[in-house]
Amino acid sequence: MKINKDNMSDTKPKITDPSRILTVANMISLLRAFLALPIIYTLQYPQWRLWTFVLILIGVASDLLDGYFARRAHEVTHFGKWMDPIADFICLITVMFYLVLNDIFPMWFFVFYLFRYVTIAVLAVYIINHSGFIISANWYGKWASGITALTTVLYIFPLPFLDWLRILSLLTASLLLLISWCIYIKSIIKKEMAS
Repeated sequence: MKINKDNMSDTKPKITDPSRILTVANMISLLRAFLALPIIYTLQYPQWRLWTFVLILIGVASDLLDGYFARRAHEVTHFGKWMDPIADFICLITVMFYLVLNDIFPMWFFVFYLFRYVTIAVLAVYIINHSGFIISANWYGKWASGITALTTVLYIFPLPFLDWLRILSLLTASLLLLISWCIYIKSIIKKEMAS
């Protein structure tokens, strides 16, 4: 039995408008990157924790909405595929850095997260300049990003009865970050050897 691949649905969004930058989805991603500043501002005042929580919810919602709007409006762009994970990174790393400076978040995780991202980014820039290949996000990386955000929230709002969840999410995020890092490195090496 022959399978017609043309009729199969592809789970990866197709670049439908590669050159556009100013799209609703891209603006949502850019706003998420800058959301770290008001989050950090509210973290300085314990009585503003509700606002901190609301801003975090806005960040999570924006991460869901940017992809939805890009696909719905057929405005999936190269810039958007790069901006979405960069916005996640900027927001998370900035908030983590503030928490590390205030001895609220583990320094080793912050350093690992930063090192992983920088190595992937440097290699991605090299490979796109060398062969034009754009690295796509993998599901381990997406889950790692989500669980890292959850871990950060659990450190911002420490509840004694959820200490186990904070530790579990930190270890799970570390494992997923490591797996996705290996997958990215493997795909870069594979692409480099093929070219």
